[in-house]
Amino acid sequence: MACRDTAKAARVASELAIPASHHAVLEIDLGAQASVRRFVDSFRALGRPLNVLLNNAAVYLPRLKEPQRSPEGFEISVATNHLGHFLLSRLLMNDLQQAGGAQQGQPARLITLGTVTANSEEFGGKVPIPAPADLGNLQGLEAGFKAPVAMIDGKPFKPGKAYKDSKLCNMIMSRELHRRYNADTGIVFNTLYPGCVADTALFRDTPQAFRTIFPWFQKNITKGYVTQALAGERVAQVVADETFAQSGVHWSWGNRQQAGRQAFAQPLSAKASDVARASRLWNLSEKLVGLA
Repeated sequence: MACRDTAKAARVASELAIPASHHAVLEIDLGAQASVRRFVDSFRALGRPLNVLLNNAAVYLPRLKEPQRSPEGFEISVATNHLGHFLLSRLLMNDLQQAGGAQQGQPARLITLGTVTANSEEFGGKVPIPAPADLGNLQGLEAGFKAPVAMIDGKPFKPGKAYKDSKLCNMIMSRELHRRYNADTGIVFNTLYPGCVADTALFRDTPQAFRTIFPWFQKNITKGYVTQALAGERVAQVVADETFAQSGVHWSWGNRQQAGRQAFAQPLSAKASDVARASRLWNLSEKLVGLA
């Protein structure tokens, strides 16, 4: 369990009755690149194989007036949700490759949580509040992504859009990892949207009124709400089930939840599927995390 709050992680493991011999809690702050590198060293010291890497962390700070910055000076949503995951995935690629088919005869997997709000092929990705996800021509990253720059497209800071942009980067990079590594390594690279889990701590920095209304709205109006337990089951399926062994897929159960509905491959937007832009995003991200 790679977590920023190790005490909380240990408490959750205990509540779920996961035996101490079956888990280890290691500290990581994905918003700090030095922490990511320390985690990789700590994980390797355990001597355990890496069969699956699940990139699930996110920060969402929609009420910020000015950008928060990572220790490296980058806007915190992109630093955590995109750059932290990108660095972690790249550093652990050899570990995934070495694990090979250790997961019950299945190939290793790298799974990343996407979101409907970053995919303009879906209704939720078209919502213009504060603005749809859009990386522009990556002008902000090209400029070094430090103050005064706070957005990937180089435009004025919008905290809610920064979150959407970072999640769009997640889906772009998953496809790029698939293109670069799947054929040679057999590693499965996928993203998924399990449904709207409207009552998690992701929304802790939103107004209290939003935290009250949003779950009700998703349950009764959009019908997109899923429980944390159901979302966890869906994530576990993509992590482990043979049905989800195809690489380069964005798995979804739809915007409107239906009892017993099966997962399907959801098309991604042109913004997420542009191969040339994905290659540029990869190269610029490598520079920002010190891999190039």
